[in-house]
Amino acid sequence: MPRPTAAQFAYGSATVVVTTLALLLLFRTESGAGVAAVGVAALALGLLVAVRLPLPRHRVAQGAGRTATAQAAAAAARTHHALEGIGTRERVPAGRSRVR
Repeated sequence: MPRPTAAQFAYGSATVVVTTLALLLLFRTESGAGVAAVGVAALALGLLVAVRLPLPRHRVAQGAGRTATAQAAAAAARTHHALEGIGTRERVPAGRSRVR
C-alpha cells in the first residue's frame, strides 16, 4: 500500500476536526456515548476523504523510451489535418494561360 501524501493527511485531519465540531454543535450531545459516536463518525468521514483523494501521478519525460521513428510517428499523428501535405514536394501542374 502506498504511503499517504501530505495532502491526504491535511484533508483527512481537517475533515475530522470540522466534522466533530459541526456534529457536536448540531446535536448538542452531552453524554459520553454521544460524543464517542460523533468521534467515530468524524474519524470514518476523515478516513474516507483521505482515501478518496487522488494520488499524484508520476510524469514520464516526453519521448522517453521511444525510438526516433516512433517519435516522428507520434509527432505526425499530432499534426492538424489542415497542415497535411505542407512541406512535401509534390508536383503542381503549371497554370494554363491564354495567349491571344
